[in-house]
Amino acid sequence: MTQENEVEMANPMEPSQALKSPSHIPHAEREVHPQKETFDEDSAVAKAEKIERHGGPDDDLRESSSKRIKLNNLATEGASSNELSKSERRKGVAPIKAESVLYALLYLIYPPGTHRGGDAAIHDDDAAEGAAHESSQKDNVARGKRKEKSKGQNFGRSFGSSRDEVGLCASRMTKPEFSPGTCPYGAGCKFEHDLRKYLRDWKRADLSTFGGICPIWQDRGRCSVGWKCRFVGSHMEERPTEDGRKELVLTEKPGMGGSLAIDDGTTSIGTLNEISTQAKNDLMKRKFTTPKADQYSKWLETLAQNPEEQRDNRSKNTPPEPVEAENGISNEDAQQQAREDNRAQYISPPFLPSEKRKIYFGPETPVLAPLTTQGNLPFRRLCVTLGAQLTYSEMAMSMPLIQGQKSEWALMRAHESETTPPAYDSQSPTIVKDYDNSRDLKFGAQISANKPWQGLKVAETLTRLCPHLRLIDVNCGCPIDLVYRAGAGSALLDAQGKLDKMVRGMNAVSGEVPITVKIRMGTKDHKPTALKLINRLVYGGPDADNYGGGGGGGGAGVAAITLHGRSRQQRYTKSADWGYIADCAALIKRFHEKGDALADTFREPDPRTQPAGSGGGGGKIYFLGNGDCYSHATYQAHLATSGVDAVMLARGALIKPWLFEEIALGQYLDKTATERLALVERFVRHGLECWGADEMGVGTTRRFLLEWLSFAYRYVPVGLLEHLPPSLQDRPPAWRGRNELETLLGSGDYRDWIKISEMFLGPAHPDFRFEPKHKSNSYEIEAEG
Repeated sequence: MTQENEVEMANPMEPSQALKSPSHIPHAEREVHPQKETFDEDSAVAKAEKIERHGGPDDDLRESSSKRIKLNNLATEGASSNELSKSERRKGVAPIKAESVLYALLYLIYPPGTHRGGDAAIHDDDAAEGAAHESSQKDNVARGKRKEKSKGQNFGRSFGSSRDEVGLCASRMTKPEFSPGTCPYGAGCKFEHDLRKYLRDWKRADLSTFGGICPIWQDRGRCSVGWKCRFVGSHMEERPTEDGRKELVLTEKPGMGGSLAIDDGTTSIGTLNEISTQAKNDLMKRKFTTPKADQYSKWLETLAQNPEEQRDNRSKNTPPEPVEAENGISNEDAQQQAREDNRAQYISPPFLPSEKRKIYFGPETPVLAPLTTQGNLPFRRLCVTLGAQLTYSEMAMSMPLIQGQKSEWALMRAHESETTPPAYDSQSPTIVKDYDNSRDLKFGAQISANKPWQGLKVAETLTRLCPHLRLIDVNCGCPIDLVYRAGAGSALLDAQGKLDKMVRGMNAVSGEVPITVKIRMGTKDHKPTALKLINRLVYGGPDADNYGGGGGGGGAGVAAITLHGRSRQQRYTKSADWGYIADCAALIKRFHEKGDALADTFREPDPRTQPAGSGGGGGKIYFLGNGDCYSHATYQAHLATSGVDAVMLARGALIKPWLFEEIALGQYLDKTATERLALVERFVRHGLECWGADEMGVGTTRRFLLEWLSFAYRYVPVGLLEHLPPSLQDRPPAWRGRNELETLLGSGDYRDWIKISEMFLGPAHPDFRFEPKHKSNSYEIEAEG
């Protein structure tokens, strides 16, 4: 036996072989370094999360992870199996059948879900969030601040580059060889103008996957990236010209060709809510006006200028205290005069909300949660094909939207499948009067704002530039430190007056698009505040009368409230508290039951201030629960016991997107490895259509595929489980699948994920790098809130 064979790693498929950490692999190669570097194409949320995890200009403000996580002690090192009972060994571990576990007591020796011991540290559950605010160290340097040394053990994670060595000039990208477009930079252009030289020297070889045929060309009849396509050989040919030369031209699929661009050149392959370059420039240059938002914000400032006057005005619609008659004026006349004086001081809002489009949530509408990074357009499209009835964009930050940042507006793009009506039961008791399913759609936008004026501006801007929005959701649950310290996300849970103003104002300027909120139980453990907040949003706060609307301001006008059953401090540790969710659902139920009682002579709400679900008689507010739903059985149990109208799915959908299918069918689906790999292929096709089939598009698709696989590998086939339903909180020991492909799909080694990506995207670019965002298998979605 050669020395090379002596150090070769044991075959994990052989039951008699115990997996050990190979000593010949350098420690640096075995360690995982989560991403630190920010990219221009990252959304604002994605940048902030990277800064939170790995250090940045606000590093001194970050919370210590020790304050946020509590780790269960693993079995004492060296403890024998006889010292632990069966129940202790199985705590937090997926109940995999004994014949599928690679070797005995693995989960006692190594952390559950890992294949090697000693190298993997256990981090908190938000380590996999792809979120991030906006500033970086470069911002501080630009403002004259001293550049601080980067902190954090995960410094240096980068995806590298996925670009051609020398790019092809855009003026040549989709043009025939002898009829190029005009380059505005002429001879000074840094890109290649010689098409044949580009194809010969600078472009990587065509991919052989998908039979060598471009998926975009196959589905749409024409490829949007032209000569830069990694499958260009399938839609190009050399044609002879009249002068005897041969010209390279791009071909179109017979009967399917045509333009794939909108009027300003933005590619549009089945996507909607595409924002024109002119609109983005107007936003950047502050030429895009929001008259309604500005007017309403100015009115809110007027109210805030004199708090004492506001307190006086709150009594304008209540009977004044008895006034004794003086100078021959009767008591009744004096009371009437007092009412008139109060009304004279009151400043009415500039306008009231328009009537909102009716929406619907029900048992047959499982909702895909807004997921940072993983909730991209291709993944949402995949979930819609599997049965997701409602989807949300990734959380977008208000200021980057207001400033016209391209990366943030890209989050508003929706696929055409997301604009179809959701399923509904016409006999459902929660359907409101005049609900028109044909006008409803699946896709909604989620935004984060820390000031009312920001929320108002974004609401008016979105409704004008994005015609395909079901609703606008305000994130009040994001626990990312930089978002929280800026006063957005979960910070709004402790600023209920600010949130009340924001929601009312957004309702007033959003036209027919309803406004919803997503909240957590509170900011601190054991101190939930969601009941109090929901009560304010539903019934109105002490200053509700200041906002007008007939005889009283009433509630804030939210169409729906989603509650994640955890606190900010809890993040994703422990289980979601569905008992508390049920308590909040009971409050909403009492509101509906007492709707008629609110319509008295002094506090009869104006119908225009009521929720989008209003069908007369006080309105309908839908209530959704969120947290730890991983099976159809759990989904149905939550609907039956907690009183929610629908359940929102997050991690469960990432780990097994066919969860929506299981809910629709009411049964477990034991997907084969081949079926699961087919879903990966479908995601890749969607990704290439969304981001392009050129070198950069392939790299972007690969990156987001690997991000998804960092969740999907945690799925354990139901056929291998001893007990059902499965739990999201359980982590499996190293297990062997029913075939090699199933074992590969369950591997926690990111190098195996890259192998899976190469099945469809070919070898990675030499400069491409990927390492998971975590050092353990315990990580979740943070910006989903």
